[in-house]
Amino acid sequence: MSTSTDSATLTQISQYFEALQVSQQALHAKLDQELLRVRTLVGPPMSPTKGGIPLPRAQSETPPIAGTPSSSMNNPSLLSTLANASASGAAAEKTLTDKEREKLLYPGRVMLTTYPDQTGIKPYPLTWGAADPAVRGPVICSRLPTSIKQRNAMGAHSGSYSIYRALAIAMGTLNPTHKPDYSKTEPAVPIPPQPSWSDPYKIVSFDPWGHLVPQVFKREIEELGLDVRPSIAVTRAHMKLSEIDETTRKGELTIDGKILLNSRPMLNADGSLSDADPGVEISISKAAVEPVWWLPGIAERFGISESLLRRALFEDTGGMYPELITRPDVKIFLPPIGNLTAYIFGNPAFLSDASKELTLRVHDECNGSDVFGSDICTCKPYLIYAIEECIRTAQRGGVGLVVYFRKEGRALGEVTKYLVYNLRKRGGDSADKYFKSTELIAGVKDMRFQALMPDVLHWLGITKIDNMVSMSDMKYNAIVQSGIPIHKRYDIPEHLVPPDSRVEIDAKIAAGYFTSGKQVTEADLVKTVGRTWEETEH
Repeated sequence: MSTSTDSATLTQISQYFEALQVSQQALHAKLDQELLRVRTLVGPPMSPTKGGIPLPRAQSETPPIAGTPSSSMNNPSLLSTLANASASGAAAEKTLTDKEREKLLYPGRVMLTTYPDQTGIKPYPLTWGAADPAVRGPVICSRLPTSIKQRNAMGAHSGSYSIYRALAIAMGTLNPTHKPDYSKTEPAVPIPPQPSWSDPYKIVSFDPWGHLVPQVFKREIEELGLDVRPSIAVTRAHMKLSEIDETTRKGELTIDGKILLNSRPMLNADGSLSDADPGVEISISKAAVEPVWWLPGIAERFGISESLLRRALFEDTGGMYPELITRPDVKIFLPPIGNLTAYIFGNPAFLSDASKELTLRVHDECNGSDVFGSDICTCKPYLIYAIEECIRTAQRGGVGLVVYFRKEGRALGEVTKYLVYNLRKRGGDSADKYFKSTELIAGVKDMRFQALMPDVLHWLGITKIDNMVSMSDMKYNAIVQSGIPIHKRYDIPEHLVPPDSRVEIDAKIAAGYFTSGKQVTEADLVKTVGRTWEETEH
């Protein structure tokens, strides 16, 4: 075969594939339009039941007005919408089976994963660390028809709570095409851009623009119709704690009417005003921050390759996210883990003002102690003590900050933590066995890995810390190594340590935790013993 014939054949083949690609794109576009049309018909059924149990409906749900253009989109009643959508306009009384609902919700084939350069797949441009949000671009992880082909992120918003959203859609209580109304949701206090926002390796574990999404990505949301969602919310509140009431009554905190305020009078059971001391309240600002991981930065922070990080995340989440493997071009991952909350005492603008005194506590979640007062650890008394120090700092003209991370049981989880408690109490609860007990069950003594923790400090523009209320060497090292100096550290006062938590404190001090007082050696640990379980007849 001649060269000219070969060239002509290749040209024909190329033209054929180009035509096929155009045809395929047109088919995809029609499928997307039909998928969007059908999805808008699906919403909470009129009176859905499952095994005789009525399913919940949105509180704001009202019957649609027949024939209105918005009826199908805001659809509170599947039956009414189907009736409105029918050609004859006649009402259709029909109970849909789960299989029929599944076909209406998800009429297309199951898409397990995608690949780079796949037909129709074109991620929206995103440059992590860009100073201009227009250049940085929005984070898009939605699989809605309007956004799925422009997804530039893996995972789902709301972390582990995304599972409940899926349940709400499956049950018919949430319309999958519901468009949030972000008017009047802007931050209650400003958290302005900081130099660290434009350093791609300073903040890698969440989106620094997450609280400004409706403002800076308005075009993408309103004009392009992309499903872009905030991953941070900033609000104001009053904090009410009985421990702070007691500290104030003792005269150890001063009511200033600005940071610490008198609570409103309480009511008696009969509705009359009580003459009992109502206590105090703390005026605070707070920010809830969801995780948004930039994988190259996460890998760099932990000193491993991005490919190893992706493989580990894929394998050890049960293969939940195949695009971690098939989409190396997508660098953003929204992991199914808990968020963090930053509680600010005083003027938030002072956080980035190096001339102002700053007191910090980084606290990892402990539901048993923080909420329910378990005395096997010092978590709650240390947290309360830090809040008191933050109040005092704010009243001196500085600012206080408590960052609360959802890392229950040193990120091992509450089930593992309770198993360790059982082992400790049955095996002789002495300080020399404290960390070993955890390792016997979990295989590791701590999985909090504080390397990502300083990101929130850089997001707030913090450049130095005057007072750090923490004994943790890991937290201290992570902050200092990220470029933020710490001028003073102080531990929990001895009188605040519950007797049964002495095991924990002594073990941590011997392992290298900061202490300004008691020194503990490995030989001393065997002498520190917690209480045994009380044997009580019930």
